[in-house]
Amino acid sequence: MPNKFDIAIIGAGMAGASLAAELAEHGARNIVLLEAESHPGFHSTGRSAAFWEECYGGPEIVPLTLASGSYLRDGGFLTPRGALYLAREEDEPKIAAHFERFGNSGAQFERIDRTQLVEKLHGLRSHWDRAIWQSRCADIDVAGLHQHYLGIAKRQGVTLQCHARVAHLNKTDAWQIGLANGETLTADRIVNAAGAWADQIAQLAGAQPLGIQPLRRTVVQLRIDPAPRADMPLCLDISGDFYFKPENGRLWLSPHDETPSDALDAAPEEIDVAIAIDRLESVAYWNVEAVERKWAGLRSFAPDRKPVYGYDPKLSEFFWFAGQGGYGIQTAPAAARLGAQLFLQRPADAMTAAIEPANYAAARFL
Repeated sequence: MPNKFDIAIIGAGMAGASLAAELAEHGARNIVLLEAESHPGFHSTGRSAAFWEECYGGPEIVPLTLASGSYLRDGGFLTPRGALYLAREEDEPKIAAHFERFGNSGAQFERIDRTQLVEKLHGLRSHWDRAIWQSRCADIDVAGLHQHYLGIAKRQGVTLQCHARVAHLNKTDAWQIGLANGETLTADRIVNAAGAWADQIAQLAGAQPLGIQPLRRTVVQLRIDPAPRADMPLCLDISGDFYFKPENGRLWLSPHDETPSDALDAAPEEIDVAIAIDRLESVAYWNVEAVERKWAGLRSFAPDRKPVYGYDPKLSEFFWFAGQGGYGIQTAPAAARLGAQLFLQRPADAMTAAIEPANYAAARFL
């Protein structure tokens, strides 16, 4: 395998794969996609709860989400689901705050009452008597989208190298990339798409870390009685204490935890599983018959919870594409297009015209 490249992208999850595809489709050549694990998408990408929800991540993320919608729908990666933000009488200020935060964002939602709510969600306890309904929420075929981008990259000549954990980085005329297996590569430019490991990669390169913090998120698959209807919406607590959705006759449930973690292969903790089930039992009259699966993933955020796209202002030829938290899947098309435009110094197109790149620049922290 040749060891001299124009571009080395570190991380082959959704971020790295999508950016590799966009760069290659826009004329960049001689790209290597370096993946530390045995296959791409081993960590966060492969453990996503898999939904596209217009308000998820906050108003600053909505432009990326909306700009990605057409690409995802046209590509067949979305299946209509709908979403409910569940609320109680004491949550009225939070409902008002939601309308204030997102009212001018372009996201589509409406308030519904108890009668409309129970038509969409059966077995609900009586104190959950109001909700915000988002009709355009959809499930995402995460694996399909990831393979789509990997396929484009492969067809465009991108080299994917797994078992390629970066151990050393040194900038001379070009970047010297030392892998843990002893191999050395060179590249003119580096993309840091390393997810939870983004700050570690920055330190190896001599860049200032940005404070990108991995947070553990737990999900459990439950067998419940009655089994969830296939058309059950995604349901989220307006206070941010849980979300759940149906999946092949089972219920996927999260306590919406955000526990600070080192960058590692995350595993669920029993206390978080118990908290999730306790919160579910406060919502509906369903009997939890079994915990069939449980897993955890890392969602990595910059200090202001916005992603980081662009060249490091203090380190030549080092490009950030990280900090995409829990919305990196649903924003992948627009984020990758924007990232490629910034990397190649190309103008915005129809997909990215409504996105302000400065909102996500690494320079805001340096």
